[in-house]
Amino acid sequence: MAANILIVEDENAILELIALNLHQSGFNPLRAISAEIADSLVKNTLPDLIVLDWMLPGMDGITFAKRLRANSDTKKIPIIMLTAKSEEDNKILGLNSGIDDYLTKPFSPKELIARINALLRRSSPELTDEPVNILDLTLDPLQHQLTIKGKLIQIGPTEFKILHLFIKNLNKVFSRNQIMDKVWGNKSEIDDRTVDVHIKRIRACLANDGYDKIIRTIRGEGYSVSEKHLS
Repeated sequence: MAANILIVEDENAILELIALNLHQSGFNPLRAISAEIADSLVKNTLPDLIVLDWMLPGMDGITFAKRLRANSDTKKIPIIMLTAKSEEDNKILGLNSGIDDYLTKPFSPKELIARINALLRRSSPELTDEPVNILDLTLDPLQHQLTIKGKLIQIGPTEFKILHLFIKNLNKVFSRNQIMDKVWGNKSEIDDRTVDVHIKRIRACLANDGYDKIIRTIRGEGYSVSEKHLS
């Protein structure tokens, strides 16, 4: 399940360098050469993390970060600031504006990827690439494969994302709205019934091996996954 990483950078060489390294690391890079373009992109697709340059044409990175933090839809998106401003006062200004991490230019692409992974582990553990499992069921996000007892099981991309979310958060009850926010983003036009359809498909994928029982329907609340129901 590739995380969407929005890069806001007006220097094309740096923008493409970051995008290439993100793609090679299994992320889905989104590009914007200004805060205004980034603002338009965010309205359509909520990114999982933003790599934001300080010095931008028009609206600067600090102003854009403050705007993101003031919006209920975007206030929790992790932000890494890229800048040539290495003085302590500038770092403090950036952090006080809602920046989660700070990297000065020139920077190592490997270090940037490491910092992105660290922030995603804290803010969105369901987006990390490590395989997850429940008993003999394993989900491998990098290969986008579901196996049960070593047998490959066919599953659609949206069903994979939902099941991955559940297994990363065993026994946690997710409402339909929470599932929509995590899987589609809260700008999506889907409704509750769409979630139910995808849950039905997941159960169908798992039914032959009896693993459909791990998905619990909590009346009036939503869905949860637990291994207790296999016994």
